Amino acid sequence: MAKHSRRFEDASKMFDRDNYYSLAEAVSLIKKMATAKFDETVEMHFRLGIDPRHSEQQVRSTVLLPNGLGRTVRVLVFAEGEDARAAEAAGADFIADDEVIARIQRDNWLDFEATLAVPSMMQKVGRLARILGPRGLMPNPKAGSVVQPDDLGRAIEELKAGRVEFRNDKTGNLHIPIGKASFEEQKLLENAQAVVDAVNRVRPSAIKGLYVRRLVVTSTMGPGVRVVQASAVTA
Repeated sequence: MAKHSRRFEDASKMFDRDNYYSLAEAVSLIKKMATAKFDETVEMHFRLGIDPRHSEQQVRSTVLLPNGLGRTVRVLVFAEGEDARAAEAAGADFIADDEVIARIQRDNWLDFEATLAVPSMMQKVGRLARILGPRGLMPNPKAGSVVQPDDLGRAIEELKAGRVEFRNDKTGNLHIPIGKASFEEQKLLENAQAVVDAVNRVRPSAIKGLYVRRLVVTSTMGPGVRVVQASAVTA
């Protein structure tokens, strides 16, 4: 069994780790236990009742956090010509033309947290799937990251304001950041509820039985707090 720090052990004594708490209680506990010397990230972890081997049971979407993530998001946009100029004017941090695409391929350059692409660039972007895909950076229409040129401004603004993409991993789990421990409790709770609503909205129709099997809220260095199903998620 992994040995935890004294801080972790002290935090674990502040609540019953076998108990289930309301979403509001979980957020309140996480804030109290986040005592690291840096501003810890608060995350939600969902264990879903899906079979990730089946394409019709994949869970992938985005959520716009009402209070943002508490950090600057560097956005790279795959675009050329007029589309590139429009993206730059809208606040994109990087424009990925042929030279930048080659740099990503050659050097594994990934100095950005989010990507967008216009449809005309997807053939070129496809060459980067093996690099961007595992890191959740591959533009995808289902995730709202392949957008028409007229929508670039809105999409860039949303990413910088706190739009978060989520998708299940190979074990059927979701891991979604909801902000920083320094956020006001109410703001963290609003972000958490927005995530819960977004996850529920994209429940695959092929799912039978319980969709969310477990929900845990945690911070970077702290223990996880279990959330009672009835207070946050649908069966």
